[in-house]
Amino acid sequence: MRAFSCPNCSSLVYFENSVCLHCSTEIGYSRPARAMVRTSEGTPCANAVAATCNWLADHGPLCDSCALTRTRPADDDADGMAAFALTERAKRRLVYQLDDLGLPLADRVTDPVGGLAFDLLSSAREPVTTGHASGVVTLDLAEGDAGHREQMRVQLAEPYRTLLGHLRHETGHWYWEVLVGRGGPLTEFRSLFGDETYSYAEALEKHYNSTPTGWEDTHVSAYATMHPWEDWAETFAHYLHIRDTSQTAAAFGISVDGPLSAEPEESERDFDAIVAAWLPLTTALNMVNRSMGYEDLYPFVLAPAVLDKLRFVHDLVVARPAYPPA
Repeated sequence: MRAFSCPNCSSLVYFENSVCLHCSTEIGYSRPARAMVRTSEGTPCANAVAATCNWLADHGPLCDSCALTRTRPADDDADGMAAFALTERAKRRLVYQLDDLGLPLADRVTDPVGGLAFDLLSSAREPVTTGHASGVVTLDLAEGDAGHREQMRVQLAEPYRTLLGHLRHETGHWYWEVLVGRGGPLTEFRSLFGDETYSYAEALEKHYNSTPTGWEDTHVSAYATMHPWEDWAETFAHYLHIRDTSQTAAAFGISVDGPLSAEPEESERDFDAIVAAWLPLTTALNMVNRSMGYEDLYPFVLAPAVLDKLRFVHDLVVARPAYPPA
């Protein structure tokens, strides 16, 4: 993510800030301006309290990110609403990045043919299965509870599990449709990820009835071995992890091997430059975490086959004409 500053005093502010801690100016994120502006310059999102949303609304009472949510917990569901606010915060970061990459994003209300929509449901009151169906992302808000999330991470032997990671993965399924399934390079996709026409139900049953081994040489995660669609979604999500973290590091002048030879915008379109900067950065970040007594911030090793898949995602993203925010 790029660095943001207060429109009044130019002090650095967090993407989530609704007030500048230096000069007390009330601020909000303007999607059209892609910047923090004074709240008085627009209309605060109606979810300012319910979702701790600091975005400005441009097309109705809700901001463009909150408007993508079709279903949320009832107001009297205190735990569900707390998790809802955390999930919406992660979603705003996702929407910002999709805009930054020029990937299409649409509200189903204005684009009934396709686009992203979110059902954020609490499993405390009914069974909820996190998943995706033709652009509709369903997320169990129990993932907003750190204890539950860590329990599931350990149970499923995952090295990493976050709300933002879930959102990136599930939206990745829709971007498979957009970038590959609708007239995209299916032959090349199948050569890297496998044949997506293989029965998903059969693949799911096989995955949970066995323990994947040797996946580190060919996949970014054990779950990615389940089916080509999951391999793509895991790889797509990982690509977003890399791009966002790399951009944030660059925005704050964090460089491990020195500046890249290319200009920033040029290097962001060069996959080899991205990887060349990313690998030493992750080593340094892991060392910092270890110095604080934590586990590695980046518990992954990118094998050559995984890099080939990430390059495939990258090439599709940068080749697509930019989709300006509506």
